[in-house]
Amino acid sequence: MGGCVRDLLLGREPKDFDVVTDARPAEIKSLFRNCRLIGRRFRLAHIYFGRQIIEVATFRGSDPSGDRLIQNGRLLRDNVYGTLQEDVWRRDFTVNALYYSAHDYSVVDYVGGMKDHARRVLRLIGDPERRYREDPVRMLRAVRFSSKLGFTIDPASNDVIKEMSGLLSQIPAARLYDEVLKLFLSGVAVQTFEQLCRYHLFGMLFSETQKALTSDKDGFSNEFLVKALENTDTRIREGKPVTAYFLLAAFLWEPVRIRWQDRLNKGEGSFMAVQQAAAEVIPIQSKTTALPRRVSFPMREVWCLQPRFKIRSGDRPFRLLAHPRFRAAYDFLVLRATTGDADPALAAWWDSFQFSDEAEQKKMLRRSVPRHRRRKRSRSGQKGSVSKNDG
Repeated sequence: MGGCVRDLLLGREPKDFDVVTDARPAEIKSLFRNCRLIGRRFRLAHIYFGRQIIEVATFRGSDPSGDRLIQNGRLLRDNVYGTLQEDVWRRDFTVNALYYSAHDYSVVDYVGGMKDHARRVLRLIGDPERRYREDPVRMLRAVRFSSKLGFTIDPASNDVIKEMSGLLSQIPAARLYDEVLKLFLSGVAVQTFEQLCRYHLFGMLFSETQKALTSDKDGFSNEFLVKALENTDTRIREGKPVTAYFLLAAFLWEPVRIRWQDRLNKGEGSFMAVQQAAAEVIPIQSKTTALPRRVSFPMREVWCLQPRFKIRSGDRPFRLLAHPRFRAAYDFLVLRATTGDADPALAAWWDSFQFSDEAEQKKMLRRSVPRHRRRKRSRSGQKGSVSKNDG
């Protein structure tokens, strides 16, 4: 049903296959020992076959007396069960409401999804304002599917998104974190970012970043973020792994960098300044999109290692090279250097240093800091500037 049918019609390989049935969740669980029921808002059955999961949903109905909870137009719980004919009207977009029948090998379409699919149009089922109010995440899904599939959003579904974008503030932070990963790890992160900005949705997800982008008249912050998204899309196309913490570190870098610089201007040391900047930004972001510790901790490490790249004397470069997060932090430095936020020569030095043998590394350290300047630099501590072209 839904996305897998849509993708097959486009000649794409679906990432998974979902099943919908008239059996209730408890009945499904009784049939499969390897079944686990999940979800409060929508009760679903996950059937495990090794590492693969088949998601099974029960047809939803429209009986208002059932287990359904609506608050201020928002659907908080929807476990009202019904028939296929009722279920189709509860789906979001027409192209996601296509069912493949295993009985006669046909596509079941009650809402004109095949026609919209042929026209490459995303159209909400029902009144757009009401459907977005029921679940504001549908606005993010509209952007995600539009970018991923190359579909245009139907005018009626499109025109109200800007004015209703504020409804995303009602969505739990944990759910928005999951949606952010879906948005930006689909291989079309650049187009997705541009659309989110166009519909005023990006600021609802990353308010501090939006403020930084708005105040940056030179456009360096936007260039850095777009470059990070381009790199992400390239890695996905090449089948390489992408870590969520690295991408989120790039999203929040400008708010961190601004606070870092402000603290340096007040006379704080660079290491303490960047740590405090990170400590301020992460809690603010977590109120909107929950940041699990497995993500927030490495993000903080990537940021806090940035000033250490400037120290190229003694044994500190070797200690930095041995740090578990060195590679991610180095890649982050290179990303900064390509957009004018760090010294390209510094990034090039570290590129050579990490791949040289020990004898060559020691020569590089001797050459990197002239003897007559070492004492002066050590007295100056780590204070300085992290404005553009800083390492």
